[in-house]
Amino acid sequence: MRLLRPAAQQTYEKLFGAVYVCLMANVLLTGSCLPVVVALAVVADPVASWPFFVALSGCCAPALAGVFGVFADGSSRVWRPFWTAYRRAFRASLTAWYGAALVVVVLAVDARAVPALLPLFVSTGVLVVTCALAVILVAATRPVPPRGLVRSCLFLTARRWYLALLNAVVLATVVAVVLLQPVAGLLVACAPLLYVVFGNTRAVVARLP
Repeated sequence: MRLLRPAAQQTYEKLFGAVYVCLMANVLLTGSCLPVVVALAVVADPVASWPFFVALSGCCAPALAGVFGVFADGSSRVWRPFWTAYRRAFRASLTAWYGAALVVVVLAVDARAVPALLPLFVSTGVLVVTCALAVILVAATRPVPPRGLVRSCLFLTARRWYLALLNAVVLATVVAVVLLQPVAGLLVACAPLLYVVFGNTRAVVARLP
């Protein structure tokens, strides 16, 4: 009979609050990444135009920091935490994003030239991308990031490689969904998947001073 009892009101409030936060985070993320969304809708073959999209994707870096700020806030507020983290991490997130993009492009070119070393290039790319995520998260959630942030994040990411690998799989899923259905992917699927990335990355950088 206990299983048939209705849930407490606080349970419903938390559930609807979480749904609201996810939906609003998706809306703010979509609005911040609007140039990429428009380009995906216009360009027939995004994969063939990857240099253009790599250059344009920089707008996603502070938007991702804003979403991390919303998740870190832990309340039903969305607007203020998003833009606070967006402004706070703007420069650091762009630097980390484009730095990681440059390394990944170089690794992709090298992988085509030396296919035998493909596992090394893939593992290095995963490490670089997840390290960039850690930098963005710390920059978004701390007023003053610690010194040597990139080096510390790289060390912690390599130490918890299994979380880095999981983050890479989740991010690949996000990219695949957005490429297949840009608007629906950004408005529905991004926030829940990015919350997994947020939780894993927060566990990675938990030992930072």
